[in-house]
Amino acid sequence: MSPPPRLLREGEEDLVCRLHKSLYELKQASRQWFVKFLEAIRSASYVQSQVDHSMFIKQQGKSFTTLLIYVDDILVTGNDLISIATTKNFLHNLFHLKDLGTVKYFLGIEVLASKNRIFISQGKYALDIIEDAGLLGATPIDTSMEQGLKLLDKSDLFKDSGHFKRLVGRLIYLIVSMPNITYDIHVLSRFMHQP
Repeated sequence: MSPPPRLLREGEEDLVCRLHKSLYELKQASRQWFVKFLEAIRSASYVQSQVDHSMFIKQQGKSFTTLLIYVDDILVTGNDLISIATTKNFLHNLFHLKDLGTVKYFLGIEVLASKNRIFISQGKYALDIIEDAGLLGATPIDTSMEQGLKLLDKSDLFKDSGHFKRLVGRLIYLIVSMPNITYDIHVLSRFMHQP
């Protein structure tokens, strides 16, 4: 790390600082934070999922608690309220967390829970995509793509290819709650290099 300009004296331009711990906003800061989190959560008997490395599971008999972490957001869920509260307290003591209560919105997914079911929706996320595409007043249709439609790459390219790429990227995430658009997005993705 280079020292701030006001600390440099004439003839000391080649001096650098040696960090004893990671500072926020440095390239390795998030990695170091995750390493610290991983160490702490393993000490609390959580096991890292082999399928999704940002998910941690703790199971004791019929009780299970799951943590899902994304950057600096953590979702804690399970079937044992005491275990959930213990986990929250444990994490709060180590990382000074802010508990936002019952999840209502996480990573673009709206969550509604009843006694027997959990309902997830990306309605707001889908409306944001439609608005960004300039199609908010468009008439909805039952099928998203005509069957047997052949798209050709011989026509004029879009002037703003970045807009097309962002749109397709956002649609890929929409598949979480709308798997019926998977084929359509697959077809559109074929034209990412030259939209």
